[in-house]
Amino acid sequence: MKSLTPSAVPTQLTAAQVADIVAQALPAADYHGQRVLLIVPDHTRTAPVGLLFKTIFAQIGAVTKELDVLVALGTHPPLSEEAICRRLELSVEQHRGEFKKVRFFNHEWGNPAALREIGLLTAAEVSELTGGLFAMNVPVEINQRVFHYDQVIIVGPVFPHEVVGFSGGNKYLFPGVGGPKILNFFHWLGAVLTNPVIIGNKWTPVRKVVDRAAALVGVRKRCFAMVVAPDKALAGLFFGTPETAWDAASELSRQVHILYKDHPFQTVLSCMPPMYDDLWVAGKGMYKLEPVVADGGELIIYAPHVTELSVTHGRVIAEIGYHCRDYFLKQWARFEHYPWGVLAHSTHVRGLGAFENGIENCRVQVTLATGIPADLCRKINLGYRDPQTIRLEDFANREAAGVLLVPQAGEMLYQLKQPPRWADGRRPPGRALDTIPSAAANGASTYTDWAGKP
Repeated sequence: MKSLTPSAVPTQLTAAQVADIVAQALPAADYHGQRVLLIVPDHTRTAPVGLLFKTIFAQIGAVTKELDVLVALGTHPPLSEEAICRRLELSVEQHRGEFKKVRFFNHEWGNPAALREIGLLTAAEVSELTGGLFAMNVPVEINQRVFHYDQVIIVGPVFPHEVVGFSGGNKYLFPGVGGPKILNFFHWLGAVLTNPVIIGNKWTPVRKVVDRAAALVGVRKRCFAMVVAPDKALAGLFFGTPETAWDAASELSRQVHILYKDHPFQTVLSCMPPMYDDLWVAGKGMYKLEPVVADGGELIIYAPHVTELSVTHGRVIAEIGYHCRDYFLKQWARFEHYPWGVLAHSTHVRGLGAFENGIENCRVQVTLATGIPADLCRKINLGYRDPQTIRLEDFANREAAGVLLVPQAGEMLYQLKQPPRWADGRRPPGRALDTIPSAAANGASTYTDWAGKP
């Protein structure tokens, strides 16, 4: 195992430096006749995946028996050959010529025939990993294609993440190429703990679940973990096991991807880039900004190009709407049969709140300025603004007045220098946890072992 830290961190790495790291990590002599699968993200993650793919191909492509690509979709829609080529920074002609050896595969999370059950997280293990919040058996399924290869190499970036704390590493296995049972479980676990408590923290209960599930995958696994600066430059590249590479990359990500503010903002305009093509992924405009929205403030997701709630889960979202965690927990018998991952998405977009005596009170107002119609916004419990009425200049340079404009939202995490109680990972998320079957709120001590603040 190698764990490489370029001396150029945190400045931009050159293609030559990347080639040197890949050459050290993947000696060609070790890969003669080997079958290798590269697991890469889809288009919703900013990273020079093409640079890494081409460099790896140049290093071992000629000597491997197979060198294929599997897109870690989670539950995102499949990509066409053209879209995968764009992700890898190739033309279709290049794929069918110079890179014709490389086969492309999409993950098929919803196809049972494409999955293999590899084990079980027992109720006792789940209780241990979650600090007693849950005690239930969780089957672990993964794309069976990974077992066709001698080695799996994960190639992807690390960012602060709303469900697991920091993305990357084994998260490219679960949920990247995993099955719905483990996916639904740990997404709901993250939602129960809440986004502000999870995001930007490393050793969260969800990360522990993901790593324990990955330990069941009986294939040699390695990882190139990238840290990508806001200007899209490659600030860091780390190689090793998925655990060690992620550990190092997340430390740098904490330096690169978190912005600290002195005070909260009454109005936040969160502008989503085109790569977030439905609200399922554009919801990151809320996740990354929720910690700096003032109580009673408004977070506006500005994405005129977004016209769908979710290509995959839109019907369910339209049925349940967007609500705070306690809305579901205190009516658990009504909602427990829905996919828990969709419930988690709902709570993450709607943010913190309370549900008492049949009345829901959320901490902030979440408003969509998208192509989603006003009547649908009202139905799903979100506000609406006509995106044509939004002028970015009206929100710019007004931070002193409590207005924050974020021109490229979704990957940078905004936090307060002095976080309030509800964003402090060292405190329990509330007694509403008592309403979860087989769960208990065990007090503040449950959360002290992973809360590490920068």
